Amino acid sequence: MSLLEIENLTLDIGGTPILKGVDLSIAEGEVMGLVGESGSGKSMTALAIMQLMPYAARASGRVTFNGIDILGASEQAMCRLRGDDIGMVFQEPMTALNPVKTIGEQVSEGIRWHTGANRADAEARARKILDRVGLPEAKFPLSRYPHELSGGQRQRVVIAIACALKPKLLIADEPTTALDVVLQKQILELLKDLVDENRMGLLLISHDLAVVADMADRVTIMRHGEVMEDGETAKTLSEQVHPYTRQLAQASMHVPARPHTTAASSKAENLLEIRNVSRDYPGRRVSLFRKGEPFRAVNDVSFSLKPGQSVALVGRSGCGKSTLARMILALDAPTAGDIRFLGDSLLGKDETALRPFRRNMQVVFQDPYGSFNPRHTVERLVSEPLHLLDGKPTPAERRERVAKALHEVGLAKADMDKYPHEFSGGQRQRLSIARAIITEPKLIVADEPVSALDVSIRAQILDLFADLNQRLGVAYLFITHDLTVARAITDEVMVMHDGRIVEEGRTGDILDHPQSDAAKALVAAAPDLHRAIAKRFQEQG
Repeated sequence: MSLLEIENLTLDIGGTPILKGVDLSIAEGEVMGLVGESGSGKSMTALAIMQLMPYAARASGRVTFNGIDILGASEQAMCRLRGDDIGMVFQEPMTALNPVKTIGEQVSEGIRWHTGANRADAEARARKILDRVGLPEAKFPLSRYPHELSGGQRQRVVIAIACALKPKLLIADEPTTALDVVLQKQILELLKDLVDENRMGLLLISHDLAVVADMADRVTIMRHGEVMEDGETAKTLSEQVHPYTRQLAQASMHVPARPHTTAASSKAENLLEIRNVSRDYPGRRVSLFRKGEPFRAVNDVSFSLKPGQSVALVGRSGCGKSTLARMILALDAPTAGDIRFLGDSLLGKDETALRPFRRNMQVVFQDPYGSFNPRHTVERLVSEPLHLLDGKPTPAERRERVAKALHEVGLAKADMDKYPHEFSGGQRQRLSIARAIITEPKLIVADEPVSALDVSIRAQILDLFADLNQRLGVAYLFITHDLTVARAITDEVMVMHDGRIVEEGRTGDILDHPQSDAAKALVAAAPDLHRAIAKRFQEQG
């Protein structure tokens, strides 16, 4: 008998169908991968299992857990199951954790509620599970708060909470999307170990086929609330019987057609020069009268970027990539060194003097929704950088410029009167790019611009970046931990580790033949669909 059996699950919200007859099963000790684009119904399936559906949602069908239909279970019954027999790991750990409670309180809370243990016993058990997920007491006491941890460490705390009582079923909803490839590999290996140790079933929700191919025994592929295909992972992903499965596989390995920077461009003047840049931050106070040693986030970094060139800055979380980006954007000042753009230093300039530089250097953020004011229309949002121009455009000129920028990124003129919530994730990222190009900049700094997007939308956005690079001659500095993105869209790669550039060169050379330990670790940890499928077949004999 299956541990979890979903039969003909149908769900609608306010009359809009979300899930349409979903069938899915998970056995004890089995890893099931649930794959699909954004909006396919993956997360809603998980929420239906947990009975955490939105208000006005109506569900029908059967969700049987351990032989009991829980779809119509009372909230009291579900509270006994959640955290005890069924655990859940959410995509964004910072929003899943309470910022004003210590990690010890949050891990022990469920233990106390479900078992009736006293505080000391619950904290002792919390200490054991935190040790188990790689957060030892010497470095991570129970008194730590979430903001004192890195993204990967916070995700380990969420896993500890979900697994504290050794649940029979664990649901992991995009548990590694925002993590670098090395941390992603560690988290996935941790989940595998917990499955093996506790014989629990794991529902792994992801849009990354390579991750699912490496982790899952079976895979279910969803689209528009329906199951398109399911079966053994290796067979399903290698044969790709359904056209949608083939579409996802092709999108996950998509490389935009783009001309690479020619040798002639190396003779051009540098667009951006970073000269021996370092950035120190004050150390954490160790007592009332004594500060700790300063922390060096960026350490003696030097490189240059030519007009029209596309360069990737890759590295693990915390290596200094975003700190360096803030200094390039003149949002932070280096402790030492110089940053020159268009032949002039950015240091020591006030906001008035920086205006022409800001006009020619724009940024695309990781989360487009978070970088938009939800109360403003697209016209107002996309036109924000126009204040950097020498002359203020008239309302008619502003609308004309916004319409042109929207057209450049594949959106319509009519979209300028809409609001951000009316667009999909991929369309919002197109709006971010439209805002970035409206001043016709020479350089765009793209900070993890596709990490939160599913594979199909990611392919579209990468095509757009390549197209703009070719048509408008925009240079890019891509900050990313995704080596697939670096390979697809950049001419050169710089590998950053502990605040230093430890390796740089042509993209193919670095990723195919890494020399530094940091680059080797990134390449070894990066998921690969073909490699994962071959490994699965080998394991099956």
